[in-house]
Amino acid sequence: MKVALGQFAVAREWPVNAETCLGLMARAQEGGADLLVLPEGILARDIADPDLVLKAAQPLDGPFMSQLLAASRGNSLTTMMSVHTPTGDDRAWNVLVALRNGEIIAQYRKLHLYDAFSMQESKNVTPGNEVPPLVEVAGFNVGLMTCYDVRFPEMARRLALDGAEVMVLPAAWVKGPLKEAHWDVLVTARALENTAYMVAVGECGERNIGNSMVVDPLGVAIARAAEGPALVFADLDKARLAHARKVLPVLENRCFATPQLRRDK
Repeated sequence: MKVALGQFAVAREWPVNAETCLGLMARAQEGGADLLVLPEGILARDIADPDLVLKAAQPLDGPFMSQLLAASRGNSLTTMMSVHTPTGDDRAWNVLVALRNGEIIAQYRKLHLYDAFSMQESKNVTPGNEVPPLVEVAGFNVGLMTCYDVRFPEMARRLALDGAEVMVLPAAWVKGPLKEAHWDVLVTARALENTAYMVAVGECGERNIGNSMVVDPLGVAIARAAEGPALVFADLDKARLAHARKVLPVLENRCFATPQLRRDK
């Protein structure tokens, strides 16, 4: 499978971001990608207005997603990203959406909200309550995670035990002391401990680090972006996956049961 990582700085106005996404989709398709992963929260961003995620939220049949769905028709490219959608009670969900050939083929409402490092995502966002689905792309089973989810190893382990061979991670990883190191360590650990590919795409710009990367099932970073806008391609190999799971059979050797969602939150 050929993946494309579309890294960009999200603008305040959704039509600007839609145009950026449409351009990245066209370039990914031209480059022969099977899967394009975009960052988290790509409808609108303004570091001076953290409530914009709520004010700019759109339903999945709104104008932003409608443009992307129309552009996806007639080709096999799968595109994944996170957007904010209204809950109907003056709050929003942070939804990872997978598009292909004019349809939404999967969606996942972010479980772990970023209430850390003096930020509070839960102020405006309601958490999901379901384990994300797997999506088949070019013969690979792809599991879905969003940003802060990567700090919870049980999330990735659950996806791997459900059959994920690849995990995607749209993110808006905020800059700060040691935060780039956290990103590298966590993305690499989730790949290595589950012998799965990690495709992690971060927003860049004034607030976030960028640094999108693909890590293979033995913890090797096979593709990276820097801190600015970029479209990076990488090839994911079934033979590499099989080799990793043969020489490092952690999924078979584990002594713990499959992680389950808490129902008391």
